[in-house]
Amino acid sequence: MNALVSRAAPMQRSELDLSEREQTILRAIVQTYVLRAAPVGSHTLARMLARTLRLSPATIRNVMADLEDRGYLTHPHTSAGRIPTDKGYRLYVDYLMQHGKLTQREEQALRQRLASISGELALRTASRILGELSHLLGVAQLPSLRDLVIRRVELVPLSSQRFVVVVDLDSDVVRTITLETDAELNPTELHELGQVLSERLAGRTLDFVRERFALLMREQLSHPVLRVFAESIDVLFAQHESQRVYVAGAQQLVQQPEFSSPERFRAVIELLENEEMIIHLLESTSDAPLYGVQVKIGEELGDRQLTEYALISTRYKVGSATYAIGVVGPKRMNYAKMMALVGEVASLLARHEHDSSHSQQ
Repeated sequence: MNALVSRAAPMQRSELDLSEREQTILRAIVQTYVLRAAPVGSHTLARMLARTLRLSPATIRNVMADLEDRGYLTHPHTSAGRIPTDKGYRLYVDYLMQHGKLTQREEQALRQRLASISGELALRTASRILGELSHLLGVAQLPSLRDLVIRRVELVPLSSQRFVVVVDLDSDVVRTITLETDAELNPTELHELGQVLSERLAGRTLDFVRERFALLMREQLSHPVLRVFAESIDVLFAQHESQRVYVAGAQQLVQQPEFSSPERFRAVIELLENEEMIIHLLESTSDAPLYGVQVKIGEELGDRQLTEYALISTRYKVGSATYAIGVVGPKRMNYAKMMALVGEVASLLARHEHDSSHSQQ
């Protein structure tokens, strides 16, 4: 899959009018800073660009000063070197970097690890893979259950009064809940009630059924099994909402130089513990086109606690379900490679889920 870059904040044409020299220097600063995690000085750039620009350190310093005046660079108080600003990263991602590509070995490893699994296990595995390969936080968001379409319902007896409700939703999502009734359960009757539920509910979203179950099943609602089923719908819905996102890679992330101080380390821990914030981050990209890899940097994330982070994410659809995956880490990241990684994992997940869903029909 070729990644479609979705710009969180498109730049105005006037902001793109950098000379070739300025573009080359800005590109070199971003790439060098990503590799070395240290401010980039003019002497370093002069050596790096000797074959292409052949500029003196003094000339490069002047260009760097101009780029800083225009908001693309800044410099720490203790260093004469420069680092990119959010604006500098944004210009680099949108217009200056080359598209990244995974190695054949990496692509093969991804295919092997995701080939034989589907559903929530595949999503959880994907978050781990993203964390391992990126050395950032790998994140994966489950679809909202309310939007999924019911394929069938099965009632499985456990004892004379206990049974399991199995709700098979599209996109290879299955929900189960164990219920108990005061009435004696007849296995044959229970099977027939499951068939009735499937006939009435199949093709409808869980949210629709949740709101209209009494109307859909009004003729049979007096049956004790269906009565307790009706009372369990909210529980079934809430069961899913308690686990909406998978996060992996914290161990790799905290080894990044940006998080060496106790204060920054605590910030990472707070992010890991705040599931709602990660869900909010992924849902903030809901306006991006499906399969388009979106990059949000610093203040574009819309939260003052996240101004030192960047998010690379994408959404893909299987049946009626929309999934989101991505990586979260310091703004100093290999954007091209991370975008290729996120795009490839999403492509494999969508393909496998699609094949799995069709094989069950």
